[in-house]
Amino acid sequence: MSNETWKDKLSAEQYRITREGGTEPPFSGAYYANKEAGSYHCVCCNAPLFHSRQKYDSGSGWPSFWAPVKESAIKTLADHSHGMLRTETRCAQCDAHLGHVFEDGPPPTGLRYCINSAALNFVADDEQD
Repeated sequence: MSNETWKDKLSAEQYRITREGGTEPPFSGAYYANKEAGSYHCVCCNAPLFHSRQKYDSGSGWPSFWAPVKESAIKTLADHSHGMLRTETRCAQCDAHLGHVFEDGPPPTGLRYCINSAALNFVADDEQD
């Protein structure tokens, strides 16, 4: 999609995060403290990315997951911004910026997918097809 189409489809905050690589302030996102059972989908293309079974409270201020629903749902890129080396996570289907993944998560993966709430739509298990 063109930038103009994305701007029409997304809120200003969703666009800033997913299409421009922004970050929401910690502890501010709609899904940070969400404890409901369900799936987290890409706000841009609705691809399933994470499930509440893999969500945990990392204390970081962002929704955190120890694994995606499937490895092929997420792609990673080296991020050299802000004078550090991090691993950026993006939606494999539409290339939306989601957040970052760090190697300080819980078992079984040891990973912490630190994701912006504005990049996600939550679908409760009882609402899924």
